[in-house]
Amino acid sequence: MYKTCDLYDPDHTYPEVRALLDSVEYPFEALEKIGQTVLEIGRSLPEDEYCEIGEHVWAANDAVIDPKATLHGPAVIGHETEVRPGAFIRGNAIVGNHAVVGNSTELKNVILFDNVQVPHFNYVGDAILGFHAHLGAGAITSNVRADRKPVVMKDGSETLPTGRKKVGAFLGDFAEIGCNAVLNPGTVIGRNSIVYPLTNVRGTVKENCILKNDGRCVPITR
Repeated sequence: MYKTCDLYDPDHTYPEVRALLDSVEYPFEALEKIGQTVLEIGRSLPEDEYCEIGEHVWAANDAVIDPKATLHGPAVIGHETEVRPGAFIRGNAIVGNHAVVGNSTELKNVILFDNVQVPHFNYVGDAILGFHAHLGAGAITSNVRADRKPVVMKDGSETLPTGRKKVGAFLGDFAEIGCNAVLNPGTVIGRNSIVYPLTNVRGTVKENCILKNDGRCVPITR
């Protein structure tokens, strides 16, 4: 079962996020503290670089936020990040530097590391996306089981109960998710891995692998 330290490079996020992730063994354990961490970040941001553009919504001065986007706090938007028309940030959202939150994309209780792109019609809830992770158009992180039972993380025959009814996906650094893929609750994508478009993903995809539509997971050869 991948641990937090196996998925993320903490140099590519806010220091407060690094401290949060250092304090937990598994990434789902950080979800309940994201809102609190946003407020900690907001209190420490340099006033000459960030502005509070709404109640508990902080944005870097060089971020590009379209007036047709909707932002609810607590949230923080990093340097040179682009928030496009129709984006909906529902709160408890930490968005790093050089990121893209695109058209009709919805964020809720998330951490996006630097350079993350969720640019077209994505839902990202109760999730953590690592450095340079990318969701293709229409890819979503499903965060609630159909039977409403608590989410259980899985890696092969190994299981890990989360005790939470809402758990999305955890994408390692440089994970690439194809268009219209569905990441089921508790999905983990290892570093540098690729998920084919239209794939229904459950459990854990190992790092440096390609998950194909037929369920085969093969190593990436370079």
